[in-house]
Amino acid sequence: MEIEINAVKRDQQGTGASRRLRRANRVPGIVYGGGKDAQSIDLDHKELYFGLKNEAFHSSVLSLTLDGVKESVLLRDFQMHPYRQVVQHVDFQRVDATHKIHVKVPLHFVNADSAPGVKQSGGVVSHLYTEVDVACLPADLPEFIEVDLSELASGHSLHMSHLKMPNGVELSGLHGADPTVVTILGAKVEVVEGGEAPAA
Repeated sequence: MEIEINAVKRDQQGTGASRRLRRANRVPGIVYGGGKDAQSIDLDHKELYFGLKNEAFHSSVLSLTLDGVKESVLLRDFQMHPYRQVVQHVDFQRVDATHKIHVKVPLHFVNADSAPGVKQSGGVVSHLYTEVDVACLPADLPEFIEVDLSELASGHSLHMSHLKMPNGVELSGLHGADPTVVTILGAKVEVVEGGEAPAA
């Protein structure tokens, strides 16, 4: 599913210009990379705000329409107001279909309720990672990586090396390490101390 976002080129710079844009429910931003000059842009706040609420918006190649011309981009950064639900600024990076990109992709954990460590042993699932860094061509970028817990017993873990990566997608940034992604902690047994009160 292609996610589209609309923007227009922005000529005026500076704090005052950005403040005026925000009063008009526009969000200042920038799009850079792809062998082109960085371009200041602004976007509709409502469209961007609801886009940011979509998990896939953060880990998908987006179709940015800039003054009628479409570009493939990734969301690289955004700033929110300290206490108001207002997007202050956004950064997009252009992507080239022939070059690999590095993106954080969310993990979706499935079958936790039927895992032996939970269903039979009463254990608790502990997530140590909720997203992973991957490298792939833009066309191969998955919205998420599924992690199946159906065989996981109490006291056991799944590591990065156990993740099933889609074709053309590889984990990045591990440098030979194999960290734990998820584990099932054993059920806690409460020990009640004490006994009958001594006779008077």
